[in-house]
Amino acid sequence: MTYDTIFARSFSRYDQKKIGYGAFLGCLLIALSFCIVFKPYLGSLPVLNMRMPVDVGLKMLRITNSYSFEKLRGDDIRSSMATIVNETSSSETEMVESDTTGTKETISNGNAISSSTTTVINNKNITQQKEMKTLCHVEERTEFCEMYGDIRVDGKASTVFMAADTMLESGSWVIRPYSRRGDEQAFKRVTKWFIKSGVDAYETPTQCDQRHNVPAIIFSTAGYAGNNFHDYTDIVLPLYLTSRQFDGEVKFLITDKKPWWIKKFRNILQKLSRYELVDIDKEVNVHCFTSVTVGLKRYPQELKIDSSKSPYSMKDFRKFLRSAYSLKKENAINMRDNGGKKRPRLFILSRKSTRAFTNTNAIAGMATRLGFEVVVTEVASHVARVAEMVNSCDVMMGVHGAGLTNMIFLPENAILIQVIPIGGFEWLAKTDFGEPSNDMNLRYIGYQIKTEESTLIQQYPPDHEVLNDPYAIQRRGWHEFKSIYLQKQNVNLDVDRFRITLLRALELLHQ
Repeated sequence: MTYDTIFARSFSRYDQKKIGYGAFLGCLLIALSFCIVFKPYLGSLPVLNMRMPVDVGLKMLRITNSYSFEKLRGDDIRSSMATIVNETSSSETEMVESDTTGTKETISNGNAISSSTTTVINNKNITQQKEMKTLCHVEERTEFCEMYGDIRVDGKASTVFMAADTMLESGSWVIRPYSRRGDEQAFKRVTKWFIKSGVDAYETPTQCDQRHNVPAIIFSTAGYAGNNFHDYTDIVLPLYLTSRQFDGEVKFLITDKKPWWIKKFRNILQKLSRYELVDIDKEVNVHCFTSVTVGLKRYPQELKIDSSKSPYSMKDFRKFLRSAYSLKKENAINMRDNGGKKRPRLFILSRKSTRAFTNTNAIAGMATRLGFEVVVTEVASHVARVAEMVNSCDVMMGVHGAGLTNMIFLPENAILIQVIPIGGFEWLAKTDFGEPSNDMNLRYIGYQIKTEESTLIQQYPPDHEVLNDPYAIQRRGWHEFKSIYLQKQNVNLDVDRFRITLLRALELLHQ
């Protein structure tokens, strides 16, 4: 017996029509409900403009702080600082979530548009977890980007690509890899490097000409390179902070390469990297890495490592320098234990041009009579010789200037005497050498000269503002201040007055 026969016998034709209409309406309602409930899961998946290598996952990242970068396309500079706040290591599968909120504020003169953004990306749908991210940092004196993933460096285009990173809304920046951020005079000489990641890396070269299995660091030897103070505070010390963690297993890609600079600091470069230096500006090949740092880490203060925020300290840096130059003397002489058998060694830093001592022989004679063994010389560009000479001394003295930076080679507990010219130098003397010497475990003495000890009294009348109101000169700008107090001034020390300073140094060597 068929279904139609049973249906016809059980219901009248009128009842059959009613049941049919009801069944049709019921099916329609069920279909509509099905569409409403499951629509979010039936939509097409978003297309990501990225290439993800097999078995690569993303860590959970949160962007919360403001960092400034020059945007490649557009008229603004986006701000974003990436900080790892949580890592995912579970093998469970979760959806990728993205929650972005932010505010923008236009800065006058068309300089920038800043934003405060929070973004969370969480992907655990990969069995083997590997890092793949770009973390860019902008700090008071430096900016640098740390990149992890499939990274390609195109030297002829001064560009670093990584297509697999979609962490940020925009992945295009310009960075100058020299750690004196904000100094436009220095930056005029530094090559701009372009960083493209995520959706903005669509131009990524498809071919790797050279693959490397160690990390790379890109930095510039331009800026104020050639000035001994800036060589160390802007390049050498930041390079140490950035590369020491790799224990030599890192390649240096140098932009704005100065052969004379490389020669000058060859010992340090070879100690930090076991590999041949790459003049990246001249490379026609595309170099591929899994880790690249563009720019160098540094702290805002000059010649400073904040050991509370770093695994290293200035003591570690000075120990590294002693190793790089095979320096023998670790500690300054202790006169109490010495029993007068050996004289303390005094190094008088001589200068040929400005801020030179005009009575060096008189100073050396007085120091000898006090019991010092005196060495008078001008430091040269041969760092190994300078390091050996300075390291052999217990006391170093000189007029404020870049030559005093060689205090980094003094032995522990040695004494630095900074002779401070007239011109309101106190703040500069303290910032450049006074405070850094304390972190180096050196004992510091500042000697402020009187107006009568400056050769400027021979160039200006007694009532001139250069002699009586140096702060008025400072207010006119750095260049005028420099042209007078740094470039026209020499020092004729009052030997009898300075004698007290050397006696104080002897006293410290007995402690």
